[in-house]
Amino acid sequence: HVRLIESGGGLVQAGGSLRLSCAVAGRTFSTYAMGWFRQGPGKEREFVGGINQSGGGTDYADSVNGRFTISRDNAKNTVYLQMNSLKPEDTAVYYCAASQPWASILRTGTEYENWGQGTQVTVSS
Repeated sequence: HVRLIESGGGLVQAGGSLRLSCAVAGRTFSTYAMGWFRQGPGKEREFVGGINQSGGGTDYADSVNGRFTISRDNAKNTVYLQMNSLKPEDTAVYYCAASQPWASILRTGTEYENWGQGTQVTVSS
């Protein structure tokens, strides 16, 4: 079992920035592709972005591409989501997720085995 703990959410004005962190407990962090998802009020969960095992490959949803950046530090078992130029429509609970070992970056949430508890991001206009 892999435990994921997100942090860094909060309230920010439109145009501002936040950085989310996701700390992963376990010795096999470097084998997981990591994904970030979000669920806004009244909306379905959606893919935000993902990063491969080495950190050399990323994938982003069109809605955040160019504004959000995912990175990881395998020595610290942590993945990050840097969010810039935030918009009110980015308001959501943000979740990190870990893939099965050695899986590719996947945009479908059901493909991820382990999830964090979520952290709230609220962007005011």
